[in-house]
Amino acid sequence: MLSIIVAKAKNNIIGKENKLLWHLPDDLKRFKNLTTGHTIIMGRKTFESLGKVLPNRKHVIFSQNPDFKIQDENVEIVHSMFQIQEYIESKEECFVIGGAMIYNLLMPYVTKMYVTEIHKDFEGDTFFPKINPEIWKEVKREKGPKDDENDFDYDYVIYERR
Repeated sequence: MLSIIVAKAKNNIIGKENKLLWHLPDDLKRFKNLTTGHTIIMGRKTFESLGKVLPNRKHVIFSQNPDFKIQDENVEIVHSMFQIQEYIESKEECFVIGGAMIYNLLMPYVTKMYVTEIHKDFEGDTFFPKINPEIWKEVKREKGPKDDENDFDYDYVIYERR
């Protein structure tokens, strides 16, 4: 089962020049809590933006470069949708963590989305696809804490495929 996890601005921006545009420690803790012990699926640029292999998670990295290699037992490099089929069909929840191309590619196979909706527009070069209410139903919304560490108003929203 594929689920998306993403933080996005009000205008659907998710990044600029392969970097996040905000710092929300509470959201980072939520990401860690939700994804630890699971498979995370991402594009090569997203992996590079992480800067390291995240602990206690299997990493599946899409790359069009056949020479791209990571020597780590928790990393699998894939080059086609065929190679991702086992994760789409898995009973275990696997998290798609970005970037935009991977979100767009895998959205038709996703059954659940964990979206942090930041109540501010940002300038960026990477967008999350528009959430179509005819396909997605909001099942839970919770206000995220705005405080000394978390600079923006935001909500945690869970969507399920209709």
